[in-house]
Amino acid sequence: MKYRAIIFDLDGVICHTDKYHYMAWKQVADELNIYFDETINNRLRGVSRMESFEIILERYEGAMSEEEKIKYATQKNDVYKELLKNMSPADLSDEVKETLDALRSQGHKLAIGSSSKNAGFILNQLGLGDYFDAVSDGNNITNSKPDPEVFVKAAQFVGEQPADCLVVEDAKAGLEAAIAGGMECAAIGDAKSCGLATWNLDTFSDLLKVTG
Repeated sequence: MKYRAIIFDLDGVICHTDKYHYMAWKQVADELNIYFDETINNRLRGVSRMESFEIILERYEGAMSEEEKIKYATQKNDVYKELLKNMSPADLSDEVKETLDALRSQGHKLAIGSSSKNAGFILNQLGLGDYFDAVSDGNNITNSKPDPEVFVKAAQFVGEQPADCLVVEDAKAGLEAAIAGGMECAAIGDAKSCGLATWNLDTFSDLLKVTG
C-alpha cells in the first residue's frame, strides 16, 4: 500500500455542516450588528472557533474583552450544537460510506483530523461513532490548522509515521497543515484550486485511485 493510514478532515470532506456554522455565526454577528455573509464564512473553514470569531470581529466597531469574546464564541457553539441535532445518517452520502468501507477492506487505517470540538457528536449523528480507528480533534490539540498538530496526533493515534499517511482536506489551511506535518495530501472541493495537494480529487471515490 502507498499509504498505511488515511486521515480525513471532517467538515467538508466526510460531511457538510457549513450551513449550520453559517447560521450560528450569523445569529451572533446580527446581535453585534456586524456584517457577515457566506463569503466571510468561507474564510472560517478549517479555522478554530476563537480564530473564526476574530475574523468576524474585523468588521466590529469597538473593543471587546477576552471574556466577551469567549461568551459570544460559546453562544455560537451552543446554537451550532442545537442545529447539529438535525443531522442524521441520511447526511452521510452513499459514495462516502462505500469509499470508506472499500478503503478499510484494502487494509488502510482510517482516522479523523478535525479542528472541531464537536467531531465526536457529529460522527455519532452520522452513525459513524465507532467507525474510525482514531479521532484527533479540537479537544486534544493546542494549535489549529495550518499547524500540523491535529494530523501528527492522528498519525500517532493509529501508530503510523507521517510519511505513511495521506490527509484528505477541503481547505487550504488543512493542506498546509498536512505538508507541515510531513504528509502527502489529497484536495477535494475548493482546496483543489490552491495547488498545494499531492492529489486533486474530483469526487470522494477518486481516493480509491490514489491509495493503492
